[in-house]
Amino acid sequence: MSIEQISIANKRELEEMVVKDIESIEVGLTTIGNQIPINGHTKLDILCHDENGQLVVFKLSPSEDDMMLFEGLGALNQLDTVKHILKFHYQNFKINEEEPSRLVLIAPSFSKNLLTIAKNISGMRIDLYEWEYLKFGDNKGLRIKPISISKETEEKRKTKRKEPKEKPSAKVKKEQPPQEEAAEPEPNLDVSAEPEKPKKPEKPKESEKSQKPISWEDEKKKEKTKKKSKWSF
Repeated sequence: MSIEQISIANKRELEEMVVKDIESIEVGLTTIGNQIPINGHTKLDILCHDENGQLVVFKLSPSEDDMMLFEGLGALNQLDTVKHILKFHYQNFKINEEEPSRLVLIAPSFSKNLLTIAKNISGMRIDLYEWEYLKFGDNKGLRIKPISISKETEEKRKTKRKEPKEKPSAKVKKEQPPQEEAAEPEPNLDVSAEPEKPKKPEKPKESEKSQKPISWEDEKKKEKTKKKSKWSF
């Protein structure tokens, strides 16, 4: 399956595709509108502003056209005279009247003559991009690549490429100090030690067995015997 290049004859169709994909051309652009009339005979194809409030005029062409540069320069001159009106009319957008407006040209190709003139215009920021409309199977897409861009735009593109993509932030759990567990008694690992056997009750001695309980008469006899032995010489 090969990639086909398709032409776009309708300028309005090209405008819609560029507006949808404006961030791919320059990061930070906000679209104010398209086909905005400046006076009775001048309309802006697409009007944007960047993060600083600088107005950016897009001039589009479905074919190579040297006149688009001069038409775009004329539109910038007309825009400067009505910038304060635009700021009042589009109050929800960030428009900086102090910043000079700049021009972006988008076409399928540019002649050497136009490229030379655009590069030699001083004191004005002009960026040129070429577009191609590609088809791969059932999928279609607009590809826009820079051909001649200003130093400011080039620096901005480099900065954005260097910036790392933000990763979803994970909540960092605070580490809690490990709780000290109660020390368990150490098991007796001495295999040689034998468990103590329960003591058996001792057997009564034979003398204790034969001993009879002494009666009161026997006690009297004993006392008499002691008295006799005491006084005998």
